[in-house]
Amino acid sequence: MPVITCIEDLRRLHQARVPRMFWEYCESGSYTEQTFHDNSADFAQIRLRQRVARDLSDRRLGGEMIGQQVSMPLAISPTGSAGMQWADGEILGARAAQRFGVPFTLSTMSICSIEDLSEAGVGPFWFQLYVMRDEDFVDGIIERARVAGCPALVVTLDLQVIGQRHKDLKNGLTAPPRLTLPNILNMMTRPAWCLAMARTKRRTFRNIMGHVKGVDDLANLNAWTWEQFEPRLDWSMVQRIRDQWQGKFILKGILDAEDARMAVDVGADAIVVSNHGGRQLDGALSSIRMLPSIVRAVGDRCEVWIDSGIRSGQDLLKALALGATGGMIGRPWLYGLGAMGEAGVTKALEVIRDELDITMALCGERDVADLGRHNLLVPEDFEGAWG
Repeated sequence: MPVITCIEDLRRLHQARVPRMFWEYCESGSYTEQTFHDNSADFAQIRLRQRVARDLSDRRLGGEMIGQQVSMPLAISPTGSAGMQWADGEILGARAAQRFGVPFTLSTMSICSIEDLSEAGVGPFWFQLYVMRDEDFVDGIIERARVAGCPALVVTLDLQVIGQRHKDLKNGLTAPPRLTLPNILNMMTRPAWCLAMARTKRRTFRNIMGHVKGVDDLANLNAWTWEQFEPRLDWSMVQRIRDQWQGKFILKGILDAEDARMAVDVGADAIVVSNHGGRQLDGALSSIRMLPSIVRAVGDRCEVWIDSGIRSGQDLLKALALGATGGMIGRPWLYGLGAMGEAGVTKALEVIRDELDITMALCGERDVADLGRHNLLVPEDFEGAWG
């Protein structure tokens, strides 16, 4: 077993062990992938202020996210098709998160369903909603999340239309994969993945299959999915969902201060500064660049988290020091999942926790709650016109 020292180690293993169409699905952005790459690269422009000769004993990483106790201010983001990165991937990820003490968010487009996670005994987990044209489906899946005891609903706002990802189109991405000759040849080089997938019954979008009239095979499932994302989604629809949901309400995909204020006005308990991992509007600024202006716009009216670009505990520290109250990770946990299954997800969380802890100490801090701009050296033009 190779020695894992960082998220990049897990990324390399993930690429070696998962069929090409699925690791490229994880690793792709839209169009030129400028925003996808900027999400990580812009973190590197922020430098850390080293301090010495301070008492660094009894350090504290834990706290709360929307009232839920967490071992560090981090949650696992909703990611579609995680169960294609490794068999039963969402169950494994939720189990690792639960044991580690961080929230897990199940995607609408997951391979394992809400009921699969409940039957596996993991939870409580959060549920992420894509707003679809089919109102009966939307109402039904919200009710299913309520019955499962999900304490929080995460509504994604930035997928009214789907950004084009060239790699997915070239690979003919489906779940399960079509048995074309190139796919078969590639999967033959991933025997452990194939064996694990052969042992599970969960190989398609089980939150949808069997819950929509007329959707009973891969062909009509794919057709239904691509036609269903709701282009008319507006704040009145968001308000309707807020009124329908009695638990904690999180809005994901905020990248503008004005939208952040609107999110608070409709009753968001937390907002997630996110550009969908660079998979939607290519050319948008990175999440970390937009974070400070959104924090200022919202103030203390709700929690502000960041998603898109976190690859280390140092990245998480920089976001917290810029005013975020928490972070979310998508690709890092998928790297771990594809690399080593449940143990890989745990390893990804351990890496981020340990990097956060050591970096915080070397910045002279003992508690994540004390992090702030005094810990950073930020380029003058970092926030640009949004500063």
